[in-house]
Amino acid sequence: MISDRLRAWSRWLVEPIARALHRLGFTPNVLTVLGFLLSFIPAALLATGRLPLAGVLILVCSALDAFDGTLARLSGRATTFGAFLDSVLDRFSEGIIYFGLIAYCAQTGRQEELYLTYAAIIGSQLVSYTRARAEGLGLRCTAGWFSRVERIIGLSVGLMVGWLRPVLWLLAILTNLTALQRMVHVYRATRGEEPRAA
Repeated sequence: MISDRLRAWSRWLVEPIARALHRLGFTPNVLTVLGFLLSFIPAALLATGRLPLAGVLILVCSALDAFDGTLARLSGRATTFGAFLDSVLDRFSEGIIYFGLIAYCAQTGRQEELYLTYAAIIGSQLVSYTRARAEGLGLRCTAGWFSRVERIIGLSVGLMVGWLRPVLWLLAILTNLTALQRMVHVYRATRGEEPRAA
């Protein structure tokens, strides 16, 4: 997947910055919360129609998501709560950004884009939920094409180059398709399983 390749390519950049943030006294959870708070900025820009700038800032703000996990690993401060907080605030951040898009579409009468944004929200949340639910059942579930990294890059680039409708169609279709791929993956992984006793 794109996300796996990006993580490998960015490690040489992310780790030195994470070490510098550690020396400055930042903790992983502080970075996680800071990333969440910063998501309100591109959401406000979206709501007021400044789509290209919002696209740039979505990429910038999302970079913090790479730093908190790396900082946790390098500083030896990785915790179960930290991982939980990161996942939950990622969902909130994504929802806030989509809300900015909904506000923009509603104000400008873009009905098709409004429906597509709703479909993209549902798909994005289901991509994350299917993975979390599968892992809660003891199954690894990273199947599919449109994880969070792909969604962020797709949305940001679409906003920057003025392709709002095409990128929303892409998100609406591929996020929900990814959720279906994960459902099929879990079905195949558990197909031969014996029914549990009541």
